[in-house]
Amino acid sequence: MSNTDLPSPDRAAALRAALLTAGFTADGLLDLLGAPAYAALARSETVPALRATRGDGPLQTLVRLFLLQQPVPYAHAAGALPAEEALADGWLGREEAADGTDTVHATVDVRPYGGPDGEDWFIVSDLGCAVGGAGGIGGRGRETDTAVVLGVGGASTTLAGITVRTPVGSALDLGTGSGIQALHATRHATRVTATDVNPRALEFTRLTLALSGAPEAELLTGSLFEPVGDATYDLIVSNPPFVISPGARLTYRDGGMGGDDLCRTLVRQAGEHLNPGGYAQFLANWQHVEGEDWRDRLRSWVPRGCDAWIVQREVQDITQYAELWLRDAGDHRMDPREYAERYEDWLEEFEARKTKAVGFGWITLRRSDAEEPSIVVEEWPHPVEQPLGETVRAHFARQDYLREHDDAALLEGRFQLAVEVMQEQVGAPGAEDPEHVVLRQNRGMRRATKVDTVGAGFAGVCDGSLTAGRILDAIAQLVQEDPVVLRDRTPEAIRLLVEQGFLEPSELPAR
Repeated sequence: MSNTDLPSPDRAAALRAALLTAGFTADGLLDLLGAPAYAALARSETVPALRATRGDGPLQTLVRLFLLQQPVPYAHAAGALPAEEALADGWLGREEAADGTDTVHATVDVRPYGGPDGEDWFIVSDLGCAVGGAGGIGGRGRETDTAVVLGVGGASTTLAGITVRTPVGSALDLGTGSGIQALHATRHATRVTATDVNPRALEFTRLTLALSGAPEAELLTGSLFEPVGDATYDLIVSNPPFVISPGARLTYRDGGMGGDDLCRTLVRQAGEHLNPGGYAQFLANWQHVEGEDWRDRLRSWVPRGCDAWIVQREVQDITQYAELWLRDAGDHRMDPREYAERYEDWLEEFEARKTKAVGFGWITLRRSDAEEPSIVVEEWPHPVEQPLGETVRAHFARQDYLREHDDAALLEGRFQLAVEVMQEQVGAPGAEDPEHVVLRQNRGMRRATKVDTVGAGFAGVCDGSLTAGRILDAIAQLVQEDPVVLRDRTPEAIRLLVEQGFLEPSELPAR
């Protein structure tokens, strides 16, 4: 399907009204299909959903049309939406079935998507390419179209969840795809710009925004920051084609640069396009190269004038990684010899670059122009609680606080134990004293950290009423320790508890 074959968004409002009237929403789908069939869709298993939509009601018809990509009788479609307008605008195609029945089919995937405040949105993508749709990329045993545009996947929702959502004047969605990040940005940005190297992706973004009832965005074609020139933004988000692959076969995933160069280039160039205080947030892959610390590799990407928080969420060895993306494109369904050749190409690429594994995670930059930037690079493969946008914002606010307070100022500060933190005591049953104490967050990053009895006592007393120094003096008296010695050795522990979000400086605005 070319750009000119895509539907027209001119009458999307009428189609949207019909979809909502029929209950073609995220909640409506769950009610109709039930949890097992709904979950099966995410695994590209359609049989349970087909069984649940055997009726001819409007909602069953729309699910079969747009989510399962099944032809339906024209009469059923006409009862669910303005069929003639949908045909004229290109949302539907028409043909005669073998039994002579007048039928219609969807020309694009349309997936209901629930916004963060209960908005009923719709993500439009190529047929078979919406997670929770009829097949998934390469799922029909065919060679994948290089310019295919995907719908919503786990990476898309992850990026949407970690994005800082404070109101901003301008936002840039770089490599927009079907437009989910741009759609989210319209809620809190006065002006939204979306770019993509694939012109079809921009047309899909236009359809997604129109069918979701969202404001229009500025749509620009081109690679990386080339389309926006020297423009600057308060927020930049990107789920780029980060896959480290031999060549640039698939536009939606392969960046066309060697190794992890596309992600590195994107991160390095972002700094000059950020307004002061602005955020740039990306998903990325990076190489684990023989003889090199991956943390040092990522620190070298951070542009001048920016703080950074980089979280590695997953690491795969090169065979796991190659197999993942070969399956993603449906290559495992091709001739075994061709599959083996493509697999070999991936391994040769990694061998040439001395790559032993590939990391995946989140990169957040914040333009601070600080003389001593805060760059935190960590591995955190454990479960987290999305959305994390406020957690990200609070992380950088705490970094500012710590940068501005030396040890003496820290002891004069007041702190509060974060509301989601619980204390666990670990020890043998019946023991008088615990072997150690653990502070655990039940929200956000869900961190846990060991503390000694002084640290546990200090954290437990922090309610913002007393300075850290006054608390330590009282603890010193209780444990019969020299208060001067305790004051000298404790600031480092306080800094760690503040950095990781267990303690919140009272000077910072409450979350």
